[in-house]
Amino acid sequence: MLKAVIFDMDGVIINSEPMHHKAYHDMFDEVGIQVSKEMYESFTGQSTINICKRLCEHFNLSESPEALVALKRKHYKQFFDTDSSLGLIDGVLNLIKNYHESGLTLVLGSSASMSGINMIFERFNLNKYFKSKLSGADLKQSKPHPEIFIKAAEATGFKKEECLVIEDSTNGIEAAKSAGIFCVGYDSFHSKNQDYSKADILINDFKDIYFDKLQAVFN
Repeated sequence: MLKAVIFDMDGVIINSEPMHHKAYHDMFDEVGIQVSKEMYESFTGQSTINICKRLCEHFNLSESPEALVALKRKHYKQFFDTDSSLGLIDGVLNLIKNYHESGLTLVLGSSASMSGINMIFERFNLNKYFKSKLSGADLKQSKPHPEIFIKAAEATGFKKEECLVIEDSTNGIEAAKSAGIFCVGYDSFHSKNQDYSKADILINDFKDIYFDKLQAVFN
């Protein structure tokens, strides 16, 4: 029986990709590197520190990964504070309310920093729906490693067989499946060129995974 749902954040709850794109590319310009479209898309779902470690190794940068993280977050916060158009993904608030009202335990498992997560949750008043929030930036491993979803499942208080993950990225889906958790792939308009083949279910409308529709899968 389904008892808990683990949400990714970027691309599932919030359409923050345009801000991340701007912030990363402003950081790339600041340190003088050119990142290909393919390389940038491979970052989806990974934590900022791991992305910056890859950049330092790939481009043999003199700056530390931590310095790159600080630059990226500086640009992101500027956009966050000034972008009044930032909104939740269509239909996700109704999905969160549907799960919450149905008695499911909700946990966030995101590669974003905890400060970034808290900024989003406070802006859109989401804390009241979630039991716990986990940041991949606080963990040793980054998606596609399963660590974040193993810990998120533990945070629900239920067995992983009683949990479900909603993810929009290749790295996130692989992490969920490696953790042994049922995964819904959300084919988001905002997440480009991701591989959803390992997902157990693929959707592009959150109404397709309302609680009553998932009961048949878990019973």
